[in-house]
Amino acid sequence: MCRGLESKLACLMWEGCSGATLREEMLEVALDGRTDVGIAWNVIADASEAARAGLHGSPTMLVDGVDPFAAPGQPPSLSCRLYDNAPGLLERAPSVTRLRQVLGAAAGPGRGDG
Repeated sequence: MCRGLESKLACLMWEGCSGATLREEMLEVALDGRTDVGIAWNVIADASEAARAGLHGSPTMLVDGVDPFAAPGQPPSLSCRLYDNAPGLLERAPSVTRLRQVLGAAAGPGRGDG
């Protein structure tokens, strides 16, 4: 067992984000039984803070400091965000499948959910 290799997940949003509930529900399912992911919840107040934190629309999820769902060169934004979870399926949070994929990749070999 490898200790000290916990993935860090930062959930960034602005207050009143309509995707917050969906994000929390999907995270709960995606992380079911996992103890190797530490979560920080951050409410972003303004555009300058959004730029510093790496908010690419609310909600943004950073895995080990990187937004794995952002398009290359996507600028920071204090706005709502939609995730392309499947052809023709835009939702306010990444799907459970996509969350598990990025968290599994961040955990490294043998550390994901399989």
